[in-house]
Amino acid sequence: MSPIDAPFLTHTEQSAALGITTHPVTPTDYTGIGALHDTVFGPGALTRTAYRIREGLAHHSPYCRLAGHGPRLIGFIRFAPIQIGGQGRALMLGPLAVHADYANQGHARRLIGEGLEAARADGIALVILVGDRPYYGRLGFVPVPPGQITMPGPVDPARLLAYELQPGALARFAGAVTARHI
Repeated sequence: MSPIDAPFLTHTEQSAALGITTHPVTPTDYTGIGALHDTVFGPGALTRTAYRIREGLAHHSPYCRLAGHGPRLIGFIRFAPIQIGGQGRALMLGPLAVHADYANQGHARRLIGEGLEAARADGIALVILVGDRPYYGRLGFVPVPPGQITMPGPVDPARLLAYELQPGALARFAGAVTARHI
């Protein structure tokens, strides 16, 4: 079992047992993703610092996933390619959204796990996000030491978290986060 399997395996099985399917994001999914994003987050979300990093990047990377129940889009996750201190092989997770009708059923954890597994297989070393430590900490995300990684706008340092896809990766990354065009 890979390190990623342990915190995500049960949720993947639960999600699949409920008839939820997942697949990598394609351009035909953009309209549905935009509508679900607006439903879950509202219009103010686009002003957050993390969204500034993603501006100008492709709408999806090979690690982005979506979940559906029949023809209905019920969730999605984005992984944006970034550089930290000029060093690549890093991603920023987010946004992650699951429709309220499907919340708390393991679908978000399944999307995270599948994206992390694909990224690890491609040699990505580190994934960062701005999020809730109680939720993401259970999945293996750890706080970034204050000042080690900086964002291009205001971010609560306690919410800057990282997931090592390669052992010791967090210690090898330091500096400003910028978008990486691939």
